[in-house]
Amino acid sequence: MKKLVSLAALAALLGACTTGTNNNVGGGYGTDGFGEETLITTADSQTLNNAYLLAAAPKYYIGSAYKVEDVQYIPVEDMTYNQTGIAGIIPAELNGTKTSNGETFDVNQMVATSKTLPLPTIARVTNLDNGQSVVVRVNNRGPFVNTRIMDLSPAAARQIGMNGQAKIQIQVMPDQSMQVKNATIGASAPVQTVTETVTVTETVTTPVQTAPTGGDYSVQLAALYSEDSANAMAARMRTYGNAVVVKEGDLYKVRIVDLNASQARSVIDSLRSNEGMAPGLLQNGRWINADSI
Repeated sequence: MKKLVSLAALAALLGACTTGTNNNVGGGYGTDGFGEETLITTADSQTLNNAYLLAAAPKYYIGSAYKVEDVQYIPVEDMTYNQTGIAGIIPAELNGTKTSNGETFDVNQMVATSKTLPLPTIARVTNLDNGQSVVVRVNNRGPFVNTRIMDLSPAAARQIGMNGQAKIQIQVMPDQSMQVKNATIGASAPVQTVTETVTVTETVTTPVQTAPTGGDYSVQLAALYSEDSANAMAARMRTYGNAVVVKEGDLYKVRIVDLNASQARSVIDSLRSNEGMAPGLLQNGRWINADSI
């Protein structure tokens, strides 16, 4: 049986770590980090709590370099962070314990752990098996096992259809992350609303399938590991426009392409209203804010 200790104790362990240390903090929650929980789905659904996501934290915590199973991790502020990997679910038994930046873990909030992101950070997490996304507040270190890059609260996991481990994409939301940082360190910042459609700017690699020429805009619906799932989604989404599947690396990205600004705005609004999606927007192959047009 895996042994659980308080997050406050774990934070103390991390605080003692320095760059180049040989300490292995992997034993903080048992030998493989956060215990892996199989999610029991309940009937109640959680909605995004914007006030909580953007609230000031007890402290803004980055921390020193540390090792997990001889792999070194260096926490750093990175507003362009965009990574894919495996996520798990934080055990519900940790409800009410303290996180690394002094917050209280709440299983009913949209929160998550990260090995390197500042605490708190706002990020969008997408389940790459089904394309569902959720905005989370990253407020704790972990998971302390090298096979996973993030653990989600049970509420956040339910939001994106996770019942156990899943392949995910993590995208830091820079504007909201700076807002919650400023609120935490006492700087003034204008009030904004968290939305799942703010994307990080990144250079898109040359796809295997080239989008048709025409309009400058493309609306991305999902990035999936399964080619069959991507093709099925593209077929279903063709009622909204020219839906194609673009392969980039290991991912199959479903996009509606060849749109002008007016068409892209209409497609985004329809997908939000009719499908409950949080689509992204590209202009000439570069990510832009989906609400900028």
